[in-house]
Amino acid sequence: MPRPIRVLVAAALLAPLAACSSAADPASDKTAAKAAGFPYTVTNCGVRTTYEAPPKRAVTMNQHATEVMLELGLKDHLAGTAYLDDKVLPKYAKAYADTPVLAKEYPSYEKLLAANPDFVYGGYASAFLAGEGRGRQALAKSGIESRLNVEGCAKKAVTMGDVYREVRQVGSTFGVRARAEGWVSGAERELAKAAKKTEDREPVPVFVYDSGDKTAFTAGGRGIGNDIIERAGGRNVFADLDKSFGDASWESVVDRKPETIVILDYGGTTVAQKKKRLLNDPVLSDVPAVKNKSFAVLPLSDAVVGVRAPGAVSKLADQL
Repeated sequence: MPRPIRVLVAAALLAPLAACSSAADPASDKTAAKAAGFPYTVTNCGVRTTYEAPPKRAVTMNQHATEVMLELGLKDHLAGTAYLDDKVLPKYAKAYADTPVLAKEYPSYEKLLAANPDFVYGGYASAFLAGEGRGRQALAKSGIESRLNVEGCAKKAVTMGDVYREVRQVGSTFGVRARAEGWVSGAERELAKAAKKTEDREPVPVFVYDSGDKTAFTAGGRGIGNDIIERAGGRNVFADLDKSFGDASWESVVDRKPETIVILDYGGTTVAQKKKRLLNDPVLSDVPAVKNKSFAVLPLSDAVVGVRAPGAVSKLADQL
């Protein structure tokens, strides 16, 4: 074939290839857009991590971690979940049903690895117990990044600002910052409405009953539960307990004279059983809340750092 003709034929053959290359550009642009905000570096509970891209196979342990992920529309990033305290909210039910449940409570290290995660998100410090093989350091050695809910390592009182921080940091880790900011804006509006309900109220002395027989396991002043109570028009009688949750003597419950008892609903002991235990205890017979049978109820998942916390304020304000 003469050289001029060969050049023309080659050019004709290259033209479609150039068109294909040009058509592929938007896809590469889309990939670049997905990676916006990366690398992302965050220090969480003393662990500094740089994410080059969003995790692809996350496992959540504890309900409030799972619900943060589902609220942010990250179902497709979930390779598994574990440990429900109570029922997931109805709006998450379908997405939760589509997510593999690795264990009723915490999975063994081997079962966790079998899910092939690249990220593990724990709601409580117990999710990462080193003695059970799930320590964050052990996970890192296996190439698995991790996050602990900020309440799990709090050194001072947790507030709604920490709830916002939790949601924002998870949103940034998975490249959905706009969704996280949208949720925060909605939460701020919800809290503003709840504040109007309590404007002219005297704070109600409140005792939180989680569980316990010989001692009362209750909400202290360091957890988000304390902030929820105050915003709802209450005063936590154990706000001086420097823990998120801790034990108090029944004598101290009597001495502090709570006017309402907030029962946390979860686990195998029902609200009715908890009420019966409190009402039938002769030691508590002179406690105003027991005398007047003044009880409020919140699911445990409402009283921890998660996407339910803002709504819990209004829910409790109505009951108080």
